[in-house]
Amino acid sequence: MRMRRKKHREERMESCSSLMIKDILEYKNDIKAVFPDGKPLHIEIGCGKGGFILEMAKRNKGTNYLAFEKNLDVLVLAMEKIKNEGLTNVKFVPGNAEILGEMETATKASRLYINFCDPWSKQGYKKRRLTHERYLTIYERILEEGGELHFKTDNRGLFEFSLNSFSDFGLKLKNITLDLHNSDFEGNVMTEYEKLFSEQGQPIYRCEAIFRGTR
Repeated sequence: MRMRRKKHREERMESCSSLMIKDILEYKNDIKAVFPDGKPLHIEIGCGKGGFILEMAKRNKGTNYLAFEKNLDVLVLAMEKIKNEGLTNVKFVPGNAEILGEMETATKASRLYINFCDPWSKQGYKKRRLTHERYLTIYERILEEGGELHFKTDNRGLFEFSLNSFSDFGLKLKNITLDLHNSDFEGNVMTEYEKLFSEQGQPIYRCEAIFRGTR
């Protein structure tokens, strides 16, 4: 269901303007320069309402977080969460993964999160999946050697496709689980969608893929 436009969205976004990077391509040669302190940088593609990035930033003050979200009506909610907590280690980019394809990063991020992305279930749409080879090529360019992609979904078909995609691309896989909440994995931070799906009894699929730089 499509979210209704938020009331006073522009004014609310302006009040959070210090948290937004309007033109990320200003940093295309040094993505970590978004933050002046030189701490490790993690990126989330599709942050939604910001529950995941908020908790990650609170738990890991020594890490900076850059969150991408194309839907402005949920982006404003995410920014307000961070502003209300007074966190300084999160910035937001209004856009999607396609923007990263224009980056030329000499100084790179160390981790990428993709949580509950659109499965694009029709066979003809598989190139739109954020775990398709064409996106992995982009991630490889923005992640340092040994950088990790952490992936979660409730869609079994997408998860199987993603595992094959990661393997075919030469990535090392670890911490693969077909039922995250009934596994022994520690330190999981749930997204809003994840809470909803788990309450409905749906299993959550998760894995980590490592870009080894040896292809």
